[in-house]
Amino acid sequence: MRSRRAAVPDSVIQLEHQFEQFRSTRTGRAKLPATLWLAAVEQARQHGANVVAHTLRLDYNALKKRLSGGSTPHQQPSPASFVELVGGVSSGTDEYVIEFETSPSPRMRVQWKSATAPDWTALLRAWREAAG
Repeated sequence: MRSRRAAVPDSVIQLEHQFEQFRSTRTGRAKLPATLWLAAVEQARQHGANVVAHTLRLDYNALKKRLSGGSTPHQQPSPASFVELVGGVSSGTDEYVIEFETSPSPRMRVQWKSATAPDWTALLRAWREAAG
């Protein structure tokens, strides 16, 4: 039989180490930085709120609230901004369309014509950094 710890995804365990590092440098109940909360929410989207809340020692209800889009007023996303990605000259005919959307309204659409596929994870990361 596999242990409960073996069922925790590696990405959640890596994030757990970041939480432990943050907590080891603080005394008392310090507020978690927004970057750690965002990472926890992303992991909860992928692996479920229960396993993430339990592994990271987070309040399950607080994680679920953030997961469903609820946030406190000081954490409202900044207005959308334009991010231009400039690439080399396209020689291929393949076309890719990537769309990112968050509630209630921020949205990004990328149309890409190239012989190589775009790095959508880097695009998503850049979009999130520009929004927050």
